[in-house]
Amino acid sequence: MNNFVASATRIFKNKNTVTILGVIIILVLLYIGYSSQINQAVEPISVPVATETIQPRTEITDDMVEIVKMPAISLSDNVLRSKNAVVGKYTNINTIIPAGSMFYSDTVIEESKLPDSVFVKVKEGEVVFNFPVNMESTYGNSIYPGNKIDIYMKTGNGNDERVMLGKLVENVEVLAIKDSGGRNVFENTSESRTPSMMIFGVPNAIHILLLKASYMGSIGVELFPVPHGGAVSTDGATEVSTQQLVDYIEAHAVNIPLTTDTEENATDTLEPTFKTSGTNPVKVTITYPKGCGTDYTCAYSLGGGQPITVTKKSQNVSLTVSGELIATVTESNGTVHTKSETINVGAANTQTTGR
Repeated sequence: MNNFVASATRIFKNKNTVTILGVIIILVLLYIGYSSQINQAVEPISVPVATETIQPRTEITDDMVEIVKMPAISLSDNVLRSKNAVVGKYTNINTIIPAGSMFYSDTVIEESKLPDSVFVKVKEGEVVFNFPVNMESTYGNSIYPGNKIDIYMKTGNGNDERVMLGKLVENVEVLAIKDSGGRNVFENTSESRTPSMMIFGVPNAIHILLLKASYMGSIGVELFPVPHGGAVSTDGATEVSTQQLVDYIEAHAVNIPLTTDTEENATDTLEPTFKTSGTNPVKVTITYPKGCGTDYTCAYSLGGGQPITVTKKSQNVSLTVSGELIATVTESNGTVHTKSETINVGAANTQTTGR
């Protein structure tokens, strides 16, 4: 025993021997640690995968999921690792899960948390507008969410009223194209959907203007989208400015102001007034409030014709044809003050203060 201890003592006093033993021990430890890591990385783990391609906003049912073994090293932290975490949930908006793909925490959500991306994308201060479309007006389904469009307006029947055409709204971003059932046209790759509504956001004043124009189909007003910067044929029509279109809409819109008890009998100080004289021609002096062209947009039209913008306080009009004379004052917030009177050429006309 004493000889063994003495021999061991001599061995450990030899520096070369100690170094070799140390290296051997370190290599053994490294091998053990490396082998352990490799075993953990390649150890198979059961994870759910899709048995078929699953479209956006689709409830995930049991037959859409199967369990397979995957190496642990191939799984990221956001991979769902149990069937119960998938079945009964819904695929997120604009998310397609291919057949054979794993499920991730950001692609599978509860039904109650399923958002509509349209309202998420609406900018602050804008109002959502639902614009009716069809396959033809979307250029064969060629206008996509995210595209920029212009809204053009066409009016007039070409007979007793000339056809006018112009750009009403410019550079609007399309938020969504939906079918008649409210489903996004482009979110599903397995079925063909027919566009029925184009959704975009616009400031409130533009929203009101588009609503007014959309209600004027009975007098020939037509709105249609055009890809931003695209050309529009003006054959058979007179191209007009945006302001002329706005004046036309306002001149044909009926505005019913809300009044309080104290306001019911108050005089509208912004309503234009008429002063008529003569029989043929009939001379009409239209008096507007101060601020036409700066604070207000002032205009007049005869018989539903094209509105003429006025920038001065008083405007003289000589009429040789009978018809309804309409004068408007439009505030910056879109409020319109209208005065109209039927002018009969050849008969006596009396001055009125409005209607």
